[in-house]
Amino acid sequence: MNILGINAFHGDASAALVVDGQLVAAVEEERFNRIKHWAGFPEESIRWCLHHAGLVAADIDHVAISFNPKANLLKRVGFVATHWPSPSAILDRLKRQGKTLGLEEQFAHAVGIERSAVKAQFHRIEHHQTHVAAGFLISPFDEAAVLSVDGMGDFTSTLTTHAKGTDWQELDRVYFPHSIGFLYTAITMYLGFPFYGDEYKVMGLAPYGEPEFADFFRRMIRPKGDTFELNLEYFTHHKQGVRMSWNDGAPVIEPFYSQRLVDELGPVRDRKAPVTQRHDNIAKSLQVVTEEIIMHLLNRLHAKTKCDNVCMTGGVAMNSVANGKITSQTPFRNVYIPAGAADNGTSFGAAFYVWNHVLKQPRAFVQDHAYWGCASTDEEAIVAADAAGVPYELLDEATVVDRATDLMIDGKVVGWFQGPMEFGARALGNRTLLADPRRTDMRDIINLRIKFREKFRPFAPSILEEQVGEWFEIDEATPYMEKVFPIRKEKHALIPAVTHVDGSGRLQTVSKRTNPLYHRLISRFFEKTGVPIVLNTSLNENEPIVRTPAEAIRCFLRTDMDVIVIGSLLINRHRPDFPDQFRKRVR
Repeated sequence: MNILGINAFHGDASAALVVDGQLVAAVEEERFNRIKHWAGFPEESIRWCLHHAGLVAADIDHVAISFNPKANLLKRVGFVATHWPSPSAILDRLKRQGKTLGLEEQFAHAVGIERSAVKAQFHRIEHHQTHVAAGFLISPFDEAAVLSVDGMGDFTSTLTTHAKGTDWQELDRVYFPHSIGFLYTAITMYLGFPFYGDEYKVMGLAPYGEPEFADFFRRMIRPKGDTFELNLEYFTHHKQGVRMSWNDGAPVIEPFYSQRLVDELGPVRDRKAPVTQRHDNIAKSLQVVTEEIIMHLLNRLHAKTKCDNVCMTGGVAMNSVANGKITSQTPFRNVYIPAGAADNGTSFGAAFYVWNHVLKQPRAFVQDHAYWGCASTDEEAIVAADAAGVPYELLDEATVVDRATDLMIDGKVVGWFQGPMEFGARALGNRTLLADPRRTDMRDIINLRIKFREKFRPFAPSILEEQVGEWFEIDEATPYMEKVFPIRKEKHALIPAVTHVDGSGRLQTVSKRTNPLYHRLISRFFEKTGVPIVLNTSLNENEPIVRTPAEAIRCFLRTDMDVIVIGSLLINRHRPDFPDQFRKRVR
C-alpha cells in the first residue's frame, strides 16, 4: 500500500511517501527550486519521493492533501454573514481554495501521465487533522493529549484532542479570526521582519529585552475558558482578510495590525532601521504572553485528559522557547514534537491519517529521526568539485572525523554534508556548519562572514544525548532542536558560542543509533576537548539548506567558510594549491 501525502498552497510545500505504514521519504519543494518557504504544488518533491522508492505513478494507491475547502463550512458561512468581510478578502480566499479542485490534474502533470491514467484515490483532509496525525500517529505514545496550534488552516487556528491508538476525540477548537500564530506574525511584521517565517527572529531577539509591554499584549490576547481570544480592535484580518500570495513562490503576507496598535504601541520599525532596546522589550513581552497562552491551553488540556503525554504540532509548536518550559510549567511529563511540526509536516500527517485513521491499519512506525531526504554519492561530489575547479582530498571515515575535529579546534568553520538530507527547518548534522563552541568570537565570525545575518541570532549546540544532564538543567531528548533549555550556569563560560544571552541553548541531542557518524564526530571532539558539544547551524547562506554537492560547494565558495566535507571529500580553502580567485568569498 503506497500513500503519497502532500502539503500544497501553504508555506513550505512538501511531499512524503508512506509504504505499508512506514515513512520512506519526505522532502520540501524549496530544496529543489531554491525559494525559501515556497508555496505551490510540490511537483519536484513528488517526483523525487517516487524515484527514491522505485515507484511509478501507477503504484500509488492513495494521495492525501492537507487542505479541505469544505471543512468547517457552516462556520465560514456564519462568519461571512455576521462580520461582512471585504469582497476582496472573500475573493482571495475562494481563489486559493479553488486550487485544490484541480488536485488530480496537478498530480497527473507532476508525474507525467494523463489524468485518466491516475489510479489513486484522492483525499482532501482538514488541515488540523493532518497536524494531529503528524504529531500523534508517529509518536511513541499509545495515548496522548494533542495540541495543534498555528496561524490558520481550514478556518481553524487551534485544535485540542485526546488521542488513543489510531483515533482521537476532539475537545476544543479556536476558529478564525482568533489565532496565536496571527498575533505573533502581526508583531513580527510590526518589528520590521516582513518575510514569511521570520517569527524565529523575534524569538531570538526576545532574551535581550524585558517584558515592559506584557500588559499591552495581555490586552491583545486573553484566555477564554479552555482556549483564548484576540482583541480584534488591534487587527484588520477579520474585516480585510490576510492578504497573501501563496502560489508558485515564497509566501508574501501583508501586515494586518490595525492603526490602534500603532497608536498605542508606537511607530513601526522599518526593516533597515536599527533594533533598539524598545524593540527588544516588545519581542520579550510578546514571547512572555505567548507562553502564558500556550501554558493555559496545555494546563486546561491536561485537566481534561489526565494524561502525562502531550504531542505538539502546528507552526506555533516551532516556538522552541515555549516548548522547553512545558514539563516545568504544566503537569505533562513527556513531550513529543515531530520533525516538521509546521505545515511541511502535514504531508506525512496526511499520509498517516489515511493509513491509520481512514484505512484503520495498526500503528507500526515511530519517527525518531529527520533524515528522510536526498542523499549524494562520493562520485557526485567529485564531479561537482571538478566542475567548480577546486582541489580536494578523498579520505576514509576515521580520517574525515579526525581532520574535521582538529580543524574546529583550530578555529575553522567546517561545512558538513553527509548522508540523507534533514526534513524540516533545522539542520541536524547532515547539512550543517560546524564550529568550536568554546570560542567567544565564533558567533560573530559565522554571523558576519558566512551567514550574513543579524548579530542577535543564536547558534545551536549539538550534544551527545548521553551528556545532556551534565550540561543542561533539563535532561530530555531533543533530536530536532525543538526545545530551548537553560544551560547549567557553571558551563556558560565553557561554551560561549552556543550560550544565548539569557543562558539558554536550543539544543539538538545526537543519538549514536540514528546518526552514528555525527555522534562519532562529536565524541571525537569530546575526547580532545572535554566538551561533548559542537556549534551547529544550517549549511546555507540566505537560501534554503543545500541539497546537492554542487550547491554545497557554491555556498562554500561565496562565503568565508574555511573547509567543507562532502561525504569522503575534504575541500580546504587554505591549502597551497587552492585557486586564488576562491580564497576570499565572491558575492
